[in-house]
Amino acid sequence: MIALRIVYILNIIVAGQIAYSAMFNPKNAALTTFSNSYPATDMIRLVGCLWAAITILSILGLWKPFTFSPVLLLQVIYKGSWLLLVALPAYRNDIPFPKAMAIFFIVWVIALPFVIPWKIWFASS
Repeated sequence: MIALRIVYILNIIVAGQIAYSAMFNPKNAALTTFSNSYPATDMIRLVGCLWAAITILSILGLWKPFTFSPVLLLQVIYKGSWLLLVALPAYRNDIPFPKAMAIFFIVWVIALPFVIPWKIWFASS
């Protein structure tokens, strides 16, 4: 349970800051978070809204860690998909992409499966 709370706190700090920047200052987010790899369009605001949702669910997860843990699986799925479908092809073809974001996503995709309470999810009732 402590590991879940630590992950939620990290989500709140990281996703919360990125969400705020992406939703309210997409030009800055394009420059910083996205390493100037993507233009400052409303798509950055859309991604900011996703990260805001993750932040809100993580805040609720501090209160009920197991109940809100599916948000962690969502992160593994979307971050892993982005790494495979966007970052890896960009890396292979020498196309700009946010490398710092990719590194964070790799760490998160590797770490989260060890924190997700699989046994509780799939326990017999």
